[in-house]
Parts: sequence; C-alpha cells; structure tokens
Amino acid sequence: MNSATDKGITVAVDQNEYLAEGAGTVDAVVTIETDAELVPIAKPQERLEILILDCSGSMGTGHKFPEARKAVLAALDVLPDGTRFAIVEGTAMARLIFPTDVPSLPANRDSRAAARRKLEKLRATGGTAMGTWLGQARQLAQKHPGAMVHAILLTDGKNEHEEPEALAAEIAQSQGFFTCDCRGVGTDWRVDELRAIASALHGTVDIVADPALLAADFTAMMQGSMAKAIPELTLRVWTPAGATVRFVKQVAPTIVDLTARRTDTGPQVGEYPLGAWGAEDRDYHVEVAVEPAPPGREKLAARISVVAGEEVLGQGLVKAVWTNDTALSARISRRVAHYTGQAELAQAVQEGLAARKNGDVDTATAKLRRAVELAASSGNESTAKLLRGVVEVDERHGTVRLRTQVQAADEMALDARSTKTARVRKEG
Repeated sequence: MNSATDKGITVAVDQNEYLAEGAGTVDAVVTIETDAELVPIAKPQERLEILILDCSGSMGTGHKFPEARKAVLAALDVLPDGTRFAIVEGTAMARLIFPTDVPSLPANRDSRAAARRKLEKLRATGGTAMGTWLGQARQLAQKHPGAMVHAILLTDGKNEHEEPEALAAEIAQSQGFFTCDCRGVGTDWRVDELRAIASALHGTVDIVADPALLAADFTAMMQGSMAKAIPELTLRVWTPAGATVRFVKQVAPTIVDLTARRTDTGPQVGEYPLGAWGAEDRDYHVEVAVEPAPPGREKLAARISVVAGEEVLGQGLVKAVWTNDTALSARISRRVAHYTGQAELAQAVQEGLAARKNGDVDTATAKLRRAVELAASSGNESTAKLLRGVVEVDERHGTVRLRTQVQAADEMALDARSTKTARVRKEG
C-alpha cells in the first residue's frame, strides 16, 4: 500500500502491482480520507435545505401524512439557526409552499413556527411526478449561487404522472446543483426509481416501512447533511499513453458506479465527481488497462488526484511491474478481492429479486444462493440478515430456497440496502 497525506486529505492505494508476463489489467482500491477542518478550501457561506414532501392522494391513507409532517418538523428542529430552508409540495407538479414569497428563509423560532402552521394546512391530494419535484429543487438551488444545497425527497408511490424519460432528464439536469437523500415510506414505491435519483445526486436511498420511524430518519439525514463541510471533491485520473480507465466505482460505504460520469479534461485525464464531504473516508475501485511490458519493467499505470476546484489536495500512484515470478503475480490484493465480491453481491441480490418478481424461480434461487454465499464469505452480516427475509437457508445441508411468503417490506429493504458494503481494513 502506498499513501500520501496533504492538505487535510489522505490518499492511500492498495494493490498488487506485480503482473504476469503478457497481463494488461491493473486493479487498485483507492481510499480517500478527509479531515474537513484542515482542507484549505473556502467553506460555503450559505447552506440551503430543501424538504420535498409527497402530497399525492395515497399519502392520505393510514398515518403516512401526519408522520411525514412530523418528520419535516423534526428535521427543521435540528437545523442550526441561520441555515436557509424551503419546503416543496410534490404532486403531479411541484409547488413551493414555504416560504411562498421568497426562495427560502433562515431557520429560527419564527420561521419554524410559520412552517409548522403551513404544514398543518397541507392535505394529501393529487398525483406523483418526481421529475417536476427535482426541477423545483434545482430552480431553488440556482437562486442560491455558491450555497451548499441538500434535499430530502420523501414519497410513498411510483412516478406515475410523467414519462420515465422526463424523470431521467431532470435527474441529469440536477447533477451538480444539489445532493438528494431519498426515502420511500410504505411498500408501494419503486426502489429502482429512488435509487436512480439518489445515486446520481450523491445521496442515499432507503425504505421506512413504518411511518412512525420517519421523524428519526429525517433527523439523522439532516444531521448527516450538516456534517458535510466540503461542497464538492473530484477524483482526477491521469493515465499514460496507451492506457485506459476501464471503470471507477465507489465501493464503500456503498457501491456507486462512477464510470459513466467521467468528464475528459485533458489528454489522458478524466474527472469523476465525488459530491460533498465531511470528516470521513470512502473507498474506490479503479481498474486500468495498460500495454503489457517485458518482465522487470515498471510503469506508472495511473496517477490519482483529489481535487477541489483546480487545487490538488492529495495524490496517489497506481503502478504496474511485470515479473516471471508467479509467487508475486498470483497474489491478489485482499481489498480488491473483497470489494470485487461486494459488487458481485449487490448485483446478485438485485438480479435475484428481479427474477423472483418476474416468476423465474430457477434464476432467482441461483442468484440469491450466490448472494448468501458472498455475504457469508465477506462478513457482510447486514445483507446476510436481510437475505433471510427472502430465502430459507439450511446451514446443515448448504441449501437455499425461496420463501413462499415474503413481506414486501423485507424484499424492498434487501433491494434498497443491497449496495451497502462491509468495510475491510487497509493493508499495512
């Protein structure tokens, strides 16, 4: 492992740099760790929190809407005074319901009380068009140039009142303007829709099956947002002539494929947005294709830089050394192997659940059996526990079969949390 610390950011590279003769694939796990207080960039002078509340007719059933109102108020209660906020009513269109005459207001006793009165008058009626909700949030973000903008989107249903292409377009247009955590309450929403929003906008997605738990979840999300002090970091990857980046994936704490988000910024240089940061660490799997060289030759396969604006805050090197010594080239980096397995685990879960939904029992059983094996071998106890809500595992005979009765909430929780990975320690 090689690592470098600079300006409040540590960049550590784990890999087996030895390649067999003729091999041309280099894999590395890059760990980025930040001390937000020490990073020498201008912190945002203004923060904006946008609370997007699904007000469609289905929210009026049961206790969803009253609990959602409580959750919004709970989130506002933990906002530091002076933090600007806005509340958006989401139906088949989007409407700024608080404040109504300006884009946002700073949090204080009076504005919280006024927001409470407005929420008490709000009723659940109408449809669901999440793209318009994101469009409203983007417009609000644009009215706060230079601000650090975060949104929480809550829904209980599917995106039924606009075309999928409209939602996809709004997601694409919203990238870079704000981050967004998404929550689905109940079991009538679609995990893939909210995952598409959260993944693109550097947020999280989860199910809150019991509406009574919304307030605690909103509080945690707001506190998490307040812990972010760095508005945006970028991963810059330089490769030498003849080498290409095959993929860049965030692999911890969750799996997010960043490959398609690459922006070419110069010869052999690509940049990948990493979103907002606090004091935290994340792991990235980088795979590079290089031209093979004779045994004994060493090449720099990639230079990994962490950038804010145009300032390089930290850097790490990915190397390649060709050898005839199979004892060296056959070694696999423990962390590369672990996260490769975690990515396969997430894929197996999602493909298994999709096959189950489509009635393909054989494929569903095979995929989820593989997921059980991977969760056990990698120590991902959280996913292993969630899998048991969908499959029956016979430890003695090593068999796995689909449960005949599966709670919708259990299945959706497994799907929504399938990209959460078990961490593995950095190698010394």
